[in-house]
Amino acid sequence: MRAADTDREMSAQRLRVALDEGRLDLHEYDERLRRAYAARTYAELDVLVADLPVGGRGVLVPPSGVPVVPPRAVPAGATRRWLLQLWEPWLTVVALVTAIWGVTALMAGETYYFWPGWVAGPWGAVHLVQTVSGLAHGEPARWAAKQEKRRRKREARRHDSDDEA
Repeated sequence: MRAADTDREMSAQRLRVALDEGRLDLHEYDERLRRAYAARTYAELDVLVADLPVGGRGVLVPPSGVPVVPPRAVPAGATRRWLLQLWEPWLTVVALVTAIWGVTALMAGETYYFWPGWVAGPWGAVHLVQTVSGLAHGEPARWAAKQEKRRRKREARRHDSDDEA
């Protein structure tokens, strides 16, 4: 039976989830994605996702058909840490340029045009869009997973270097 564009898009989404979860490497994802968008039938799409778990995002459906309860989507505090990591540079720079503006205004004895707004405004607007988009698309969970992966790699390297010593 012939597949529709929505079927190809659903397969592409499953491949994206598998990439995010680390089930596919980038090369294999790219290859499968090209084949998914070129697929004409359901059989061609089924082959591309046959070795991937149903549901994605760690939700496995065992053969009995009883779904496993998925783990917590976002670890505790991950959203707060992600927001802090995103906004901390902006807050630091805005505080610095505002302090410079304040000191120069005090030294001159009068208040000048508030030029730090040209730094804070556009950059803050970009961060606001990134924040809203990231929260809507689950970026804190992906960020937390990457941080955990990095932590495990550092731990493994530290453990390997301890073993060598």
